[in-house]
Formats: sequence, C-alpha cells, structure tokens
Amino acid sequence: MTTQTFPFFIPPVNLMGIGCHHEIGKRARILGMTKPLLVTDKGVVQTGMCEQICALLRAEGLKPVVFDETVPNPTDTNVASGVKVYKKNGCDSIITLGGGSPHDCGKGIGLVVSNGGAIHDYEGLDKSTKPLPPYIAVNTTSGTASEMTRFCIITDTRRKVKMAIVDWRVTPTLSVDDPMLMAGMPPKLTAATGMDALTHAVEAYVSTIASPITDACALKAIELIATSLRAAVANGKDMAARDAMTYAEFLAGMAFNNASLGYVHAMAHQLGGFYDLPHGVCNAILLPHVERFNLIAKVDRFVAIAKTMGEPVDGLSPRAAAERALEAIKQLSADVGIPAGLAELGVKEKDFPLMAENAMKDACSFTNPRLATLQDIVQIYKNAL
Repeated sequence: MTTQTFPFFIPPVNLMGIGCHHEIGKRARILGMTKPLLVTDKGVVQTGMCEQICALLRAEGLKPVVFDETVPNPTDTNVASGVKVYKKNGCDSIITLGGGSPHDCGKGIGLVVSNGGAIHDYEGLDKSTKPLPPYIAVNTTSGTASEMTRFCIITDTRRKVKMAIVDWRVTPTLSVDDPMLMAGMPPKLTAATGMDALTHAVEAYVSTIASPITDACALKAIELIATSLRAAVANGKDMAARDAMTYAEFLAGMAFNNASLGYVHAMAHQLGGFYDLPHGVCNAILLPHVERFNLIAKVDRFVAIAKTMGEPVDGLSPRAAAERALEAIKQLSADVGIPAGLAELGVKEKDFPLMAENAMKDACSFTNPRLATLQDIVQIYKNAL
C-alpha cells in the first residue's frame, strides 16, 4: 500500500479584517524587531501608506529603514540592492508593504541576508538552509497572496527569465490583510490582481496534488471572486466587495501554496521575464486558453468550477457543463477590462519557442493536470494572441 503526504504551509499568524493593520507596531515588537528593513515601492510611498506604517512602528520603539526601490517584476539586481541597504544599516528583520513585487523582493532579500550567496542560488524547491529574519508581510492588493505563501518570483536579468523560488522558509512570520489598505487600488489594478487570484484558485483546484483542504479553499475563493470582483472594480470604496476579495485572494493563496499551480503561471512567468508585463493581466489572458487544453484531464472539476461561478449546467452533458466554466472565466475577464489577447500587450510570436521551452522548465508546470509538448505550449501562446 502506498501513501501520499500533503504538507500544508501557511504563516503562523494572519491578521485579517477592516482596521487590523493598526496592530502592526505591537506585533513587530512582540516578534523582537528593533530595526526592520521596510521593503516597498515608490507608488506606496506616494500614497502616504508607508509613513503611516512607519509611525505605528516608531510608536512601539522600532526604527524602520525604508527601502522603496522595488520595481514591478522585481529583479536579481533589485534584491542585491536591498541586501546592501539591509547590511549597511544593521537591520535585524523585514517588513514588506505593497503587492506581490515588494513581498517577493523582501523574501529575496531575506534569503540572501540569512543564507548568503546570490538570489540565483535559491531557484527551485527548498534550496535554503537557514531561516529568514523575523518577517511581517503587509498586503495592499487582493491578488498575489505573496504575503502568505512560500513562493518568491524574481527576474534573472541576464536570462530574461522569472525564477520560481519555492521555499517553505520564505513564508512570512505574520501576514496582514486589511481591506482599508486596498481601498485606493485603481480599477485596472483591482481587475488584474483579482484575476490573478482566480488563476491561483483554478490552477490549484485542477492541480495533480490537490487535496480536500486545498479544494475547499479554491472553490470558496472562486465563489467569492465570481460574486465580488466586478463590484470591487466598479467601485473601489465598496468595502464589502473589498473585504470579500481580501478573503478570496487569501483562500486562493492557501490553495496554491499547497497544491501548487500549472501552465498558466509557468507561461505567464516567461511573458513577465521577456516583456516586463503585469503578471495578473498575463494570467487572465492565458487562463481560458490553458484550461481549454486541460479540460479533458479534469472534466468533473471544470463542471464544479462552472457551478461555483453560478453557471446554469442542469441538463447539460459533463463536457458542455465544463465548457461553461471557460465561458464564465472569459466573461468575467472581459467585464473587468482585461485585454482580449497578448497582441495588445506587444507580445511577438517569434519569442514563443524560447518562452515555451523555459515554461516547461518552470516549477509551476510540474503539477499541471495534462502533460504538454513544446509544440502544445507554443500553440497555446498563439491561441492567446
């Protein structure tokens, strides 16, 4: 008799709900932080949010050092710069503030300051040997779930490849998800991050290593996104929709953090590495095309997705009902303003063979439910143009 184990990764403590960010200073002090490196980006600084968080930290006696040089799709050089600032200022902990980019950059900085070497040394699965410094991730978007995952995505500027670093040691010590910090997200960012969360949930649900626990998380995330994303895009101050999307992205994170992902992310990582494109938009465009390829492997699961998204499937054959899931995904994407195809983003067909080759090596590809050839991946890119 063979057995299969299912480890479940999640931060030890997770703060949720409207107003929960006010606890950050107290929690940082309890964790023993004295001089944290606060990793963020200039956009967050301009909103005044960074100073707001720093004030909460100073009120508890901490002396934060701000590193606001994070770029979208953070790079190996970005991480190296942060490491220098951390060491120069004698920091002892890390706080990340923002969406996926600051969180990933901060995780990369933590890996290098604790384990040495360069960020490239940690590409792949569980390459670190030492724990990160105490680490709080404060989230400002409803999509990536990087504030609570063991995933860290960093662009290798030489290879033009997004390195997938999957390491249980980069899981934050504490995550903070307060809808109040997300109310200022513009509609396009709300849409892109929301579709990113949907992609996480769908890919985790059809993953080859899905479990009953990740299934429950994924389906609830899909339900919340299907019923709340349009409202959050239409009116960013709709706090009920924001709150629902916050729970949705966290649940989707719980799902993919443990069931992993598939070809959507493997392929989107190449688009980000080659063209520096927004991750959530790439995922949204690719999602229905990849899942059409996957459909024959998991027909029953796509039927469940269709039902969860509110599609009428009574009286339909399993295949026809499964197709409704793909149509629902496409309609949601269109309703929130996602571009119809990759061509609108400037993607070139000549790059598909190399991107497909890299996608097949990406860690996210290993749990896709249907095995693809290089030609299959190239064709999916073409279909998404």
